[in-house]
Amino acid sequence: MHKDIIWSPLADDDLYHVIEYLLSNWNPRVANNFLDILYEHLEIIANNPKQFPLVYKTRKYRKCVVTKHNTVYYKEQEENILLLRIFDTRQNPKKLKLKF
Repeated sequence: MHKDIIWSPLADDDLYHVIEYLLSNWNPRVANNFLDILYEHLEIIANNPKQFPLVYKTRKYRKCVVTKHNTVYYKEQEENILLLRIFDTRQNPKKLKLKF
């Protein structure tokens, strides 16, 4: 069953920073390629959210590796998917905040 994806403010902000980085350090083609890959993964999550591993079992947060540098964290809710973060894996993991 397909579920709608709801973006948290942090996930929205994360996407902005990833695209800003790609545009300033690479080029628009790389940024568009990243967006294509991200939205392909989000479609998979929307259609089959349990496909990806639980990382915080008590809160039921899951993660999906989108690229080797970016991981999406999300939570399946009854009627939708809450996209928590798009995390750059090159950062210190202590910077990852998933409290909602």
